[in-house]
Amino acid sequence: MAFIALMWVTLTVRAHAPDWSVGVYGGQYHDTEPAGFLTGRSSFQNQYLLALTASTTVWRSPEWPVAIEVDGMIGQQWGQASLSEIAVAPVLRVHGWPGGKPWPLDLRLAPFGLSHTSTVSPLERGPNGQGSQTLNFLMIEVAWSPKSAPRHEWFARLHHRCTIYDLINNHGANGEDFFALGWRRRF
Repeated sequence: MAFIALMWVTLTVRAHAPDWSVGVYGGQYHDTEPAGFLTGRSSFQNQYLLALTASTTVWRSPEWPVAIEVDGMIGQQWGQASLSEIAVAPVLRVHGWPGGKPWPLDLRLAPFGLSHTSTVSPLERGPNGQGSQTLNFLMIEVAWSPKSAPRHEWFARLHHRCTIYDLINNHGANGEDFFALGWRRRF
């Protein structure tokens, strides 16, 4: 919890810098890990997520089209269960991938972060009925900004909570996976 508080302070302090953003995204739960979703082997269920997100750039390469950001989110889930979630993660952003013509796309990857929910979701309980409120937060995102409005960014995100193959706990549950669409405003 101290790590989440530290990251939130970092986001708040950096909010006065010129390179930060705020946004919103919403998505639906799907029943496979990110690899299953990307290969079309998942189905959607009655569980939804609506989240506010903020991010800031903490480093940008002067020579390469890459940057390191810190991304935080606070969200609400509903459907099969109602619960709140807060998460934070360092993010690698690759600008202009894969070439950017005619639409410049950015790829954002966050393989390791922290996610905490207000209660254990029934979708995250293993065969023994147990689960964890705090899990790893992973996200994969493709973002696009129109050339006519570069401060507005639209994105598709895989929002994933997991045990990192039972490193965090061994309750036998995958965690939660949401496919989400969103918008952010950069400042």
